[in-house]
Amino acid sequence: MKTILITGCSSGIGHTVAHGLQRQGWRVFASARQPADVARLRSEGLNDALQLDVDDSLSINRALGDVLAATGGTLDALFNNAGFGQPGAAEDISRHALRAQFETNLFGAWELTSRVLPVMRSQGHGRILFNSSVLGFAAMRWRGAYNASKYAMEGLADTLRLELAGTGIHVCLIEPGPITSRFRPNALKKFMNHVNWQHSIHAAAYQVQIDRMEKPGPAAPFTLPAEAVLQAVQQALQARRPAARYRVTVPTQLFWWLKRVLPTRWLDAVLKRAA
Repeated sequence: MKTILITGCSSGIGHTVAHGLQRQGWRVFASARQPADVARLRSEGLNDALQLDVDDSLSINRALGDVLAATGGTLDALFNNAGFGQPGAAEDISRHALRAQFETNLFGAWELTSRVLPVMRSQGHGRILFNSSVLGFAAMRWRGAYNASKYAMEGLADTLRLELAGTGIHVCLIEPGPITSRFRPNALKKFMNHVNWQHSIHAAAYQVQIDRMEKPGPAAPFTLPAEAVLQAVQQALQARRPAARYRVTVPTQLFWWLKRVLPTRWLDAVLKRAA
């Protein structure tokens, strides 16, 4: 039975992927930050669910130790999915807020990956997946911290892919566009906690963004359920020669194409309208 460790499984993409892969016969180590969420995941049938906070090195080491103890020291795949969005204009994001964005979205994933790599090198194979975003290559306004964390993720993943060539370990980026999840409500909390928006030069624009984040249902066209990401993850795990990138949703495909063919000034005009 193949084994996979997935971070950020309390809801959304991680939750859907964990259940989907288990149904396909994978042994899934679904992790979540809060013990209550771990208990819920176990009650749903994910019996190997465990606590893992990617912001905490001790938690990473403990969780990976538990996984390896349960598998006899092997792990076939890692899906770095945990993350959140910190909205706000770049000039309104404090160093503290930016650091928090990178701790969760990038540094935790990178530390966990570096701990898993010796295991995969020893066994001679493995798949490492990073959940990036359309905003990992097409920046949009009011999302500077998130854009930066995903751009950095893509650069590190591309480097790792080159460095692991010929080892049997494959690195893939999953690049979703708008997906149904709790991403917007969670992002709104971060915004309210870290941005003094009412006293910002961007207050009027922020009000529009707040309305968008509070809007029930899909906030963007072409929003897909998390099952669309599950399909991409399945492809990345099953392909004999997996692709470097799996682009999910029409906006991701569209902006990938536009970035390749449009002059920067024209692309900027399109991205400003999409924000």
